[in-house]
Amino acid sequence: MKKILVIAFLAINVIGLAQEKITLDYYLPKNISYDESIPKPAKVIGHEVGEWHVTHDKLMFYMQTLAKASNRITIETRGETFEGRPILLLTVTSAKNHQNIDQIRKDHIALTESGSGNMNTAEMPIVVYQGFSIHGNEPSGSNASLAYAYYLAAAQGPEIEAKLDNMVILLDPSFNPDGLQRFAYWANTNRSINLNPDKNDREYSEVWPGGRTNHYWFDMNRDWLPVQLPESRARIKTFHKWLPNILTDHHEMGTNSTFFFQPGEPTRVNPLTPKINQELTKEIGTYHANALDKIGSLYYSEENYDDYYYGKGSTFPDVNGSIGILFEQGSSRGHIQESENGILTFPFTIRNQFTTALSTIEAAENMRSKILDYQRKYYTDIKNEAARSKTKGYVFGDSKDASKAWHLAEILNRHQIKFHDLANDVTISGKAYKKGAGYIVPINQKNPRLIQAMFEKRTTFTDSLFYDISAWTFPLAFNVDYAEITSLANAGAQITDFKPLNSSVSGQSTYAYLFEWNEYYTPKALNRILEKGLRAKTAKSPFSLQGKNYDYGTIMIPVQNQKLDGKELYDFLKEVAEESYLNINAVSTGLTKGIDLGSNDFDPIKKQQVAILVGDGIRSYDAGEIWHLFDTRYQMKLTKLDTRDLSSADLSHYTDIIVPGGWGSNMVNKSKTEKLKKWVKEGGTIIGYRNTANWFNKYEFMKLEMKKDTLIAKNISFEERRDFLGAQVTGGAIFEAKLDRSHPINFGYKNDKISLFRNTNIYLKADKNSYNNPIQYTNSPLQSGYISEENAELIKNSVPFKVNRMGQGKVILFTDNTNFRAFWYGTNKLLMNAIFFGEMM
Repeated sequence: MKKILVIAFLAINVIGLAQEKITLDYYLPKNISYDESIPKPAKVIGHEVGEWHVTHDKLMFYMQTLAKASNRITIETRGETFEGRPILLLTVTSAKNHQNIDQIRKDHIALTESGSGNMNTAEMPIVVYQGFSIHGNEPSGSNASLAYAYYLAAAQGPEIEAKLDNMVILLDPSFNPDGLQRFAYWANTNRSINLNPDKNDREYSEVWPGGRTNHYWFDMNRDWLPVQLPESRARIKTFHKWLPNILTDHHEMGTNSTFFFQPGEPTRVNPLTPKINQELTKEIGTYHANALDKIGSLYYSEENYDDYYYGKGSTFPDVNGSIGILFEQGSSRGHIQESENGILTFPFTIRNQFTTALSTIEAAENMRSKILDYQRKYYTDIKNEAARSKTKGYVFGDSKDASKAWHLAEILNRHQIKFHDLANDVTISGKAYKKGAGYIVPINQKNPRLIQAMFEKRTTFTDSLFYDISAWTFPLAFNVDYAEITSLANAGAQITDFKPLNSSVSGQSTYAYLFEWNEYYTPKALNRILEKGLRAKTAKSPFSLQGKNYDYGTIMIPVQNQKLDGKELYDFLKEVAEESYLNINAVSTGLTKGIDLGSNDFDPIKKQQVAILVGDGIRSYDAGEIWHLFDTRYQMKLTKLDTRDLSSADLSHYTDIIVPGGWGSNMVNKSKTEKLKKWVKEGGTIIGYRNTANWFNKYEFMKLEMKKDTLIAKNISFEERRDFLGAQVTGGAIFEAKLDRSHPINFGYKNDKISLFRNTNIYLKADKNSYNNPIQYTNSPLQSGYISEENAELIKNSVPFKVNRMGQGKVILFTDNTNFRAFWYGTNKLLMNAIFFGEMM
């Protein structure tokens, strides 16, 4: 009893200390004077750093105030988030350097170009990009940026002056403004005057979807390479503008963890990253260790986290001659929380982030010449490597879908990778590439390693565990034809003025208009046509008319019996073509080679009204990707149905309901499930993803035969059990499937093979009738990435798609994500086909 009382007394005492008023001095280095003309954070934001969670508007106001008060800081707005918040960047250096900042940047970039051998790195500033809280509910980073920016602006003395003379700091105080704002609101509105460390308190359990993600619920720390989001585009533009030597990425992890800094797991480094990169990372780590030792903070390194996927902020720099560093701080998730390491306070988490921000610039200053020399050598080495390579470049394109190829080229353009138009239409390795819908990327340019990282296929690995995906081959993700080439003979002019694609309507018709379903933005066009109240039909068979071949899924808009007259219809379709980058053909007859335009093999298409399940039980990433696809790409209205409101919602006017996948077979309870089943039986189409398969199976939406592994752990020690089980996870790899192009789910695909992204171990047996297997994995499907031997056997000839009739409605299942992270353009159309053509299946 006495022991319990002592523990209770100590806990109360710690809580009491934690609730004492924290001042800025808690974070700042001792024995340093500060310029009194520089305002402290509390004077601007109205509270001390760590007393409340800073909202993005207050963070922005403070940074703007600092920039006005200090000649060491300039500030710029590089764009806006989806919610209209500014994406800020502070450039911090000495006043002297600011007067010459453009030349400093040009000289720094020149170090990475040919002919830089005579440049003296001992006289050059090092460039450090420091970014905070890309996950909004990991807020200690952004809150630390308040104290850190103050320190950089106000600290006095020869030490800080020397640092700023020898360094340019690019300070990004919030990688994720929308998520930070959302989480700060949650934490602050649930804060008590008497801080409560009980982990069961509502403060530490956010409502769905939480503040981790951006507006559309994306994990933005996966978008550094694909660059699909506005926040990513801003920071990638800054990165390539400056090519910083070090980039730091401040995160949080579980409350019971301490503090992590890179390097991570030594065996989980991408082979394109030079070995010396990790050696330098380890040397920088000694500065973090020393700084954390001084304040008594526990930490670890070379565990848990890897450096494999170049789409992460701490790994992307490594393929660009820079050094990326991940920091992970055990999270208080609110203001104060119990943990295995004692009471964890928000100010304590902030101090660790602040401390390692300082240790980063200390390492940068002391290792300056060494790191600058590494960057120069990196670009020299890879240029020589490219010159020796037999591969001279890559060709990619899609002869029937210029938009997909254009969007892949758009990513290259954002990464300042040079590419060329095709000189002429050409056939390479049996694939036809069309001028205007295809591109050539030479390898012999500034960063061939970055190109290789985007285009290569890799299936062998030194480790079977991955923190993130193991494959992201961009041409496969976009489902475009591509090949390595040993000659640039077919390359046309380099594209320096990257413009949107052209569009056209061939003329005004008195009979009908046709466009094939292959182009990426055809769903946007069709939806606009149906929203206008116009009639449209789709071809279930190919045909030829006026010298042109039309494929499965071709859309026909008759001229007669429409709500618009002939001229109005023509003018409207010109708008549609321009908005959707389409070429629409006017035809004057319905007589064709094949099915005539009046054939019953042209099915009418109904206007669709689509909803998606969101909320508790649903995986927010997958839901957000679909919401983003509808809202930003296809401009289609999508109703977000919260699972908690499903009982009272009127479902009768929805044609389709999407279930993105969630947290098991009970993600929607029985009574709500029965309501959805009744809606399907009355004519609705339900479209499920991923582990919705288990829910469909449990509640008899469809009968699924699953292939199961019989893996038994033999000769595996207790210590090895996690690695053994982890090796069975298919965390993200790419697989080849064959297509029945006559099936409506595959309308718009010109090839009989497709590349599918897979990150589940759900393997469905094929139907005995081949026509019920319109998408089926091949006998050797792995194209890129890791899969265990056991799962490699299970996936052979399995099917990732099922469709089943239920009453008057349809049940459609995809075992994997067709909309992965917004850059998997190649399979977006599968979902659109399920929506527009579901009744035909």
